[in-house]
Amino acid sequence: MASSLSKKRAELKASIYDKNLPLEERFALVMKLAQLPRNSARIRVRNRCEVTGRPRGYLSKFKLSRIMVRELGGEGLLPGLIKSSW
Repeated sequence: MASSLSKKRAELKASIYDKNLPLEERFALVMKLAQLPRNSARIRVRNRCEVTGRPRGYLSKFKLSRIMVRELGGEGLLPGLIKSSW
C-alpha cells in the first residue's frame, strides 16, 4: 500500500510547501494529506526478523534478528557465517 500512495503523498507535500499558493488552499491540502492512511507513510515501515518478526536487534545483512543469527549460525545454516572460537 505504501508504494501506491507514495506518489500522491509526494505531490501533496510539494503543493503544501509551495509558497505561491494561498494559505487557505495549502491548509486544505494539509487536511487532504491527513486523510491518507498513516501506514502509507514510508517512515512507518520497520525492519523485522524474517523468522520471528522481532523488530529489535535486526541485522540487515541477513534480514534476521541477532538471536536468530546466533542460533542459525551456530548450526551452520547461514552461508558465509563461521562461528569463531578462541
